[in-house]
Amino acid sequence: MQKEYKTITEISGPLVFAEVDEPVGYNEIVEIETPNGEVRRGQVLESTSEYVAIQVFEGTSGIDRNSSVRFLGETLQMPLTEDLLGRVMSGAGDPIDGGPDIEPEEEREIVGAAINPTAREYPQEFIQTGVSAIDGMNTLIRGQKLPIFSGSGLPHNDLALQIARQATVPEEDGADGGETEFAVIFGAMGITAEEANEFMDDFERTGALERSVVFMNLADDPAVERTVTPRLVLTTAEYLAFDKGYHVLVILTDMTNYCEALREIGAAREEVPGRRGYPGYMYTDLATLYERAGRIEGREGSVTQLPILTMPGDDDTHPIPDLTGYITEGQIYIDRDLNSQGIEPPVNVLPSLSRLMDDGIGEGFTREDHADLSDQLYAAYAEGEDLRDLVNIVGREALSERDNKYLDFADDFESEFVQQGHDTNRGIEETLDIGWELVSQLPKEELNRIDEELIEKYYVEGQAEQVTAD
Repeated sequence: MQKEYKTITEISGPLVFAEVDEPVGYNEIVEIETPNGEVRRGQVLESTSEYVAIQVFEGTSGIDRNSSVRFLGETLQMPLTEDLLGRVMSGAGDPIDGGPDIEPEEEREIVGAAINPTAREYPQEFIQTGVSAIDGMNTLIRGQKLPIFSGSGLPHNDLALQIARQATVPEEDGADGGETEFAVIFGAMGITAEEANEFMDDFERTGALERSVVFMNLADDPAVERTVTPRLVLTTAEYLAFDKGYHVLVILTDMTNYCEALREIGAAREEVPGRRGYPGYMYTDLATLYERAGRIEGREGSVTQLPILTMPGDDDTHPIPDLTGYITEGQIYIDRDLNSQGIEPPVNVLPSLSRLMDDGIGEGFTREDHADLSDQLYAAYAEGEDLRDLVNIVGREALSERDNKYLDFADDFESEFVQQGHDTNRGIEETLDIGWELVSQLPKEELNRIDEELIEKYYVEGQAEQVTAD
């Protein structure tokens, strides 16, 4: 039942406060009609028996005490159909691609909920992104939530687009089987018009749009809309995954802009701030989004999340990456130094981590040598990085022949394994073969993390001598 009031008492930033004579439901949708007849949509953020706080999606400009407030008695819902694939939506869920109106098979509330732990199926199927630094060293698993930690000005959007274009899942019979493409749900929050154009140009140029749904919230759109966009994205992903059997990859960028919207709303409500002014409930709020990734027993599809966040000041102790790291299963680091060297994509594998990697690689998913090779590459690159610091003090001439091999290995690892460009799609076999060529630069006795049978099978004889000769 709809209720209408003309009792607005205060307007503060994106919020409107109105008196009511009976409680109104939390998250209930509101229409606010201005004196000139313009209608704005909003959502109840706080409700008591005396007043409500409404967050207005389109901004509060033009709203005054003479505006009327109409409560619709329902929460915000997303129209759902398979025909959403190939469509571009606004951050509020309205079509903006000039196509026909959405004719939904059903509508669902966007609030959603985390997957019940008793219904979860443990994620353990390999996702091939075509990016060696991820596939080989920090493997993405179906149903995982694996954020990308980046910084201002770094090419995280290029990496996101590359993954969106290239992501595939091997069939159940392992790495030698066929491949199935993902449906990709791309949610952009607070991006510039230039970035939006780049995204759309790439989606259209590569044909990725045909298997994607894009939600666009631009920097000049109301900040409050950013709190709705990821929920629209995830509701669409859950429908395609668990009702239609798709394997869905959700890319959310930029979660920092989402958290800034939470802070803006918190300030307007005069809440007691938490760390660095962010709301004290931000951990819980982020968890309500991230925990909607996963697999459900008895359902064919899956929802995998790749949220992207830009760390203010490249500080990974900042509340946004800090809280994200607690909730998710690892992180991929975009490195400023590698980017300045022209490495594409500039993924630093040392602080990066995929906590579910071990359960999704090896026989049945990838080659049997994957885990051992990854461990050896990591150890050798870490030693080469440590030696770089030593070289700055004593010079390279003071190091032993063994140490110089590790220094050369670190250089080659970056230039041959990590570096591949944003348009190169490497299969897992090619990634592992490059890894073996690199570790074969080291003497066999240095390969202390690889099983001897695997060394005999994959070690490239003469590689170390060839590198020395070069």
